[in-house]
Amino acid sequence: MLKTLLIATAALALSGCIARAAVDVVTAPVRAGAQIVDWTTTSQEEADRNLGRNVRQREEAIGRLERQRREAAEDCEDGNEDACERTAELDREIMRLRDAPTPR
Repeated sequence: MLKTLLIATAALALSGCIARAAVDVVTAPVRAGAQIVDWTTTSQEEADRNLGRNVRQREEAIGRLERQRREAAEDCEDGNEDACERTAELDREIMRLRDAPTPR
């Protein structure tokens, strides 16, 4: 009698385990597909963070160019022709960065 009860209990416990394994096997492709979609798409928070980073990097580059331009302009005022050409090049580069569309 005890043996029969033990076998019945084990059968019930194993049937739940087998059912759970079957559910895991069936839902695994769906979960994998959802994870791939999550990896390949960008959330709004990520997009905002990336946009902010790109804008900040562009502003830093413009700031560096403006400092270089000021130095070249001072040298140009002192009569250095190469510095005058460099000032014009830096002006064009600064305008190009300012007029460029914001990277996304």
